Amino acid sequence: MTRTEGRVFGFWTLTFLVIANMIGAGVFTTSGFTLAALGDTHLVLLAWLIGGVIALSGAISYGQLVRRIPVSGGEYAFLSQAAHPFAGFVAGWVSLLAGFSGAIAFAAVTLETYLPSPLPPKSLALLVVLLGVLAHGLNRKAGTIAQNSAVLLKLVLLLAFVGVSAWAFLSGKWEGATSATDAATGSLPLLFGQSLVWISLSYSGFNAGVYVAGEATSARTVARAMVVGTAVVTGIYLLLNAVFVLAPPAELVTGQADIAAVAAEWVGGEAFARLVRLVIALALFTSVLSMMMAGPRVYSRMAEDGLLPGVLVIRPGRTWPPVVLQAALAILLILIGTVQSLLGYLGLTLSLCAAASVACLLWGKRDVRVRGWAILAPAVFVTATLLSAVLLVLRDPWQAHGTVITLALGAGAYALRAR
Repeated sequence: MTRTEGRVFGFWTLTFLVIANMIGAGVFTTSGFTLAALGDTHLVLLAWLIGGVIALSGAISYGQLVRRIPVSGGEYAFLSQAAHPFAGFVAGWVSLLAGFSGAIAFAAVTLETYLPSPLPPKSLALLVVLLGVLAHGLNRKAGTIAQNSAVLLKLVLLLAFVGVSAWAFLSGKWEGATSATDAATGSLPLLFGQSLVWISLSYSGFNAGVYVAGEATSARTVARAMVVGTAVVTGIYLLLNAVFVLAPPAELVTGQADIAAVAAEWVGGEAFARLVRLVIALALFTSVLSMMMAGPRVYSRMAEDGLLPGVLVIRPGRTWPPVVLQAALAILLILIGTVQSLLGYLGLTLSLCAAASVACLLWGKRDVRVRGWAILAPAVFVTATLLSAVLLVLRDPWQAHGTVITLALGAGAYALRAR
């Protein structure tokens, strides 16, 4: 596909892509771990609100970037053009291993947590990835229609869950704000920083539109879709997490990976919990679909620039090569990873990569930098992201090991390519 062909993604498709990327595994797992770390439901909700503000500043910043560099490729394209090809290559490497492959594995493994099956462990997660290959590897238009329809259904069902939970609140079935009995010990700022990095994974899809910018109707449309999609998801997240941590007693959900199902059972009984598990499974499935739609565009862009084999270039009627590569890496991570092990690694790695891209608006090449009030959103995003990352590493240095290894492998691959 050339860089001027196939501009078919409009505002609603891009907005649904952002929403589908954001509402994935993180929101249905993170609050149980966050409550265990912070020990107070008010602090959990405050962390989600701050995470939403940071994500909105990031969406505004990425909108500024895509207006200046209106091509597909995301962080790879931004850092290559606004900073240095080395930085772009490493960002593309991060997308390959963590940004999409790791996130797909995380969503698929979490789906299996919420939807137990008689199949052997991880079989359902692998099946979900293979269905993603069928959806986006064979026909782009069919994949887009399936994506938009599933996201719309997901939003309706999630709002229905919030509505039933609101009825339970009016009926006096909510426990209200409580403290966890087995909260972690340590410095509250460090614990809060760790929680923000975890939560950042749930918000990380706010930039999904930039990965397909070259196939969007305009850069302005991409920017609008990211801001609108992020604002919608932030509101949904606050509503959902209010239910997750305020409806049931804290001791029932503290440290639980399936916190949404536990909260649903408390609110509406076992039958309602089963229904919610199906809704969450749909949400996670659409998350996998959306990432398998966006990720291959990064590899295609890198292949166009000669950094990956040319067979990975997406062409009219042929999207399957990068989709299959994406699936293969995700399957590998599914086989070797667990939900909580992927949470810290993905949150830290992706947040640092996003911060590096947004920093180009402040310190990149002259034609990319912004001035005046336009620096506010990038400054907020970069400062908050780096501060959260530092607090996480101070709290648990081991969580940085996966990030360091990924970056080192990317630097090594770039050096080999240069030779």
